[in-house]
Amino acid sequence: TALPERRRPGGGRPRYEVVRELGAEEVRWFYREDRKTWKPFIGYDSLRIELAFRALGGGGGGAGEPAAVEPVCVRSGLYEVDVASAESYPVYWNQTEKIPVMRGQWFIDGTWQPLEEEESNLIEQEHLNRFKGQQLQESFDMEISKPVDGKEAIHSLKLSRNHVDWHSVDEVYLYSDATTSKIARTVTQKLGFSKASSSGTRLHRGYVEEATLEDKPPQTSHIVFVVHGIGQKMDQGRIIKNTAMMRDTARKVEEKYFSNLATHVEFLPVEWRSKLTLDGDTVDSITPDKVRGLRDMLNSSAMDIMYYTSPLYRDELVKGLQQELNRLYSLFCSRNPEFEEKGGKVSIVSHSLGCVITYDIMTGWNPVRLYEQLLQKEEEEELEERWMSYEEQHLLEELYVTKQRLRDIEERLHELKASTISKPPVLKFKVENFFCMGSPLAVFLALRGIRPGTSGSQDHILPRTICNRLLNIFHPTDPV
Repeated sequence: TALPERRRPGGGRPRYEVVRELGAEEVRWFYREDRKTWKPFIGYDSLRIELAFRALGGGGGGAGEPAAVEPVCVRSGLYEVDVASAESYPVYWNQTEKIPVMRGQWFIDGTWQPLEEEESNLIEQEHLNRFKGQQLQESFDMEISKPVDGKEAIHSLKLSRNHVDWHSVDEVYLYSDATTSKIARTVTQKLGFSKASSSGTRLHRGYVEEATLEDKPPQTSHIVFVVHGIGQKMDQGRIIKNTAMMRDTARKVEEKYFSNLATHVEFLPVEWRSKLTLDGDTVDSITPDKVRGLRDMLNSSAMDIMYYTSPLYRDELVKGLQQELNRLYSLFCSRNPEFEEKGGKVSIVSHSLGCVITYDIMTGWNPVRLYEQLLQKEEEEELEERWMSYEEQHLLEELYVTKQRLRDIEERLHELKASTISKPPVLKFKVENFFCMGSPLAVFLALRGIRPGTSGSQDHILPRTICNRLLNIFHPTDPV
């Protein structure tokens, strides 16, 4: 049976004629999330990790003290790898569990999953000790799995629960030494099957595809901030998982429909709730014990809406999200200096209450200003409608004129300050698209006196000078 061809970027060029140490391009680094199978880094990332590993002294070539190695930026810049600790961690958000990374040298036939690093190192060392300098097959393209029936092992290595047999330089098999495997091996051998084919797993030295620096994604041309809504206090990691799902879906769409475009859209989670102090758990302290479970759930979710409608806490929520958006944007630009130079765009996807807070940040909506306008309107109506004596009417008119003059002076003073001190924009970027998902924004706007327009334009809701496009995504049966 033919094995999968070892793919090389330049076609089927001959492999090394003799056994020698693996090149950096033949080694492949892997990472594992959520305790699932190991996933290979792309060639560009793997090569850079391997070079950092060798600079650290892990390649077996350097003498003396290992040099300090900077973390390696991987996976489109979302993560960094600390080679010394063999761990990966996200750049833009907090994550309690570190992601383990592993250096792959020997791989299982078919799946090309790496052997555990400790065993792989032992096998590699034994292979070099025994076969270094010996002749190899001429090319990978002609690599054929020849039957090993009747072949005696020319070399063997005992591991903790397995052993490895070399039937030739290129034919290496891993056998389990567990009791059940021994029984199965004995039965199958009596039925006429060879040792290798019945219970052994063929191993391959070097990854199926060589790593190259050209194997890298295009530079990010558009970033999308994903803003959560209520309920984040109950599950702080949910926005990270949801953003990852959105990112994976976008990747599939990119590959299927836009593979010819040299553009890249990146999604970044915006977790703004956990940093807020708000009432300092005062609400929790007044929660009755008999309904603790239900009230705790409500306090961790629906209470966010009450906080936002409270004049005491609303400003903290607005500033919390605003500062986190600006922090992420500044961090991204510092790590991608060409993003702004090349006209990179920014969009925001918000869910639930996050839509309202994001909208208020972009538009600068202020409930105090709205309240003052309402009071002024009521004063004008009172002057027109209510009967009053001449003296009372005269005093009210004077009061109205004085208040109006005071507002004019305050406005002029504000304009004077604004002209001398350049106030930075609320957000450090212009929003290209604003996606609302499961959004109560329409209800909030209606309660603020904004009515649906008939022109088909968004300008009466969100002017295009602030955001080019507003898109509301909803489910017909969503009660929100």
